[in-house]
Amino acid sequence: MSKPTDNPADAFKKALAEAAKVMANDPDLTVSYSVDPSGLTGDAMRLPQVTRRMTRDEVMLARGTADALALNRRYHNGQTHARYQPQGEMARDLYEAMETARCEAVGARDMPGTAGNIDAKIKHEALRKGYDQAKTASDVPLAVAAGYLVRHLATGRPMPAGAENVMELWRGYIEDQCGGTLEDLENALDDQTAFAKFSRQIITDLGYADQLGDDPDGQDDDREDEAEEGSDEQDDPDSTGSDDQEEEDADASPEQSQEEQQDQSQAQVSMDDMADQEMGDEAEMPEGDAPMEPPAPQPVSDADPNYTVYLDAHDETVGAEELAEPAELERLRAYLDQQLEPLKGAVSRLANKLQRRLQAQQNRSWEFDLEEGTLDAGRLARIVASPTTPLSFKVEKDTEFRDTVVTLLIDNSGSMRGRPISIAAICADVLARTLERCNVKVEILGFTTRMWKGGQAREAWLNDGRPTGPGRLNDLRHIIYKSADAPWRRARPNLGLMMKEGLLKENIDGEALEWAHRRMMARNESRKILMVISDGAPVDDSTLSVNPANFLEKHLRDVIAMVEKKKAVELLAIGIGHDVTRYYDRAVTITDVEQLAGAMTEQLASLFDSDPRKRARVLGVRKAS
Repeated sequence: MSKPTDNPADAFKKALAEAAKVMANDPDLTVSYSVDPSGLTGDAMRLPQVTRRMTRDEVMLARGTADALALNRRYHNGQTHARYQPQGEMARDLYEAMETARCEAVGARDMPGTAGNIDAKIKHEALRKGYDQAKTASDVPLAVAAGYLVRHLATGRPMPAGAENVMELWRGYIEDQCGGTLEDLENALDDQTAFAKFSRQIITDLGYADQLGDDPDGQDDDREDEAEEGSDEQDDPDSTGSDDQEEEDADASPEQSQEEQQDQSQAQVSMDDMADQEMGDEAEMPEGDAPMEPPAPQPVSDADPNYTVYLDAHDETVGAEELAEPAELERLRAYLDQQLEPLKGAVSRLANKLQRRLQAQQNRSWEFDLEEGTLDAGRLARIVASPTTPLSFKVEKDTEFRDTVVTLLIDNSGSMRGRPISIAAICADVLARTLERCNVKVEILGFTTRMWKGGQAREAWLNDGRPTGPGRLNDLRHIIYKSADAPWRRARPNLGLMMKEGLLKENIDGEALEWAHRRMMARNESRKILMVISDGAPVDDSTLSVNPANFLEKHLRDVIAMVEKKKAVELLAIGIGHDVTRYYDRAVTITDVEQLAGAMTEQLASLFDSDPRKRARVLGVRKAS
């Protein structure tokens, strides 16, 4: 007998995975449950995570998503879809939405049990996006409404809450524009090619014909016509002559015809000789005149041209809000605040201390005795006595301090789980809020991988026969918790994502640091500060198991060397429980996670000290510049 599992959701997950394989008619389909967005990639299906609680909403969303993806796998042909896919964005959205609706409608007809499950999924998505609150058609996407309408007309089922509202807001307009075409819906459902043509006609009726691109069927007809013309010419070599020429040939004497044939033969020989000569010249062309070779591919890393990545197609840079629902982010943020309640007083004191130190560097300075600007109150008496007196204005000087951007790059690896990631998240929150008060822009980034022990990159490597030296062998996930231009109040819930179960995985520091550096270099601020918060060396089991042991560590050192050599970004680091001074020249290591708030505050505040010797003492630099 198999050992019973501790997680009551495991039995449900296993049963749902087997059912999805049957519905998809694909026994080789791999089904996983993840915090990543659901979807189909190759032979892998990702479904929403189901927790131990197995709430009704979780179960219905997982079932509906599994049914929808399985039906897409069963009834959708990627080649046909790509053949008729429009080029423009709006047309493409309409085309995608209607094809999804077709697969779900055909599945509901063949397997009626799937209809209710997919309704639950649609309801969840519609309510999450606030479609039930929409008042006008402009509040919701036309493509979504078109997909809902096609599904409704094909199945005859009422749409769930939220989705019904979207459909009805646009229904009158769609039926007015496409009424005649919609009558052919039933005849096109079973044939994807016919339905693709039907969808393109709907797009035309809605006024987006200019986004369709070339007609694929028309291109085939043109190619067939060209082929037929070519074959006719080959069968009748004299067909190229005009009717007048044929009449002249008929009237010509035999002697003239013979002479013309000799001239044509000589001309043909001369042309052949010229062609041979040209080919010979081409063969003997000097190397300098040879056709240009295609340019070599750009290196993956600017710091190390020899650093390789086996497959980067599945890497992602994603906003925190895309990895969790708004309600879940609020719940995770509340959990984060509750977990750090004992540190609230200390954190507030540190925030006030940082703000005072930063604002002390912002003492206002003015230029006086100017022809225009702000009226100088010290010259008021003189102005009253003589209004035409010149040089009575002042202008505030711009300070270097204000033209600054700070990036916090936080290690989101599994080893940060628990108290370290909680402290890092709350300190990032405090620093962002405090620096915003001081007119300093802050960007908060995180880095991890999408999967443990390799993702789709590793699967591709295995399918390719395990070639040696593959390079990085996992799928990156770079997370934007707060962009530099976003206000703190909008990004505050995003930091709760770090508390999400299953988010923290492996860490590939070198590429993350290079990514953060590129983002900073693209900004216009004159001063750029990059603070890395990590707990040690880069680790990715999938990569290190098939590459040299120092593969990732070497790349991190190369990136750090590049950043410090360019000197466009001031780089410093805080190591949590591990010494990172072997990588970063300006670094501090803390052994107690409760010291992190103070370490971050002191490190960052010291960067704004005007005295370079004082700054050097705090940062641990031996010699001040």
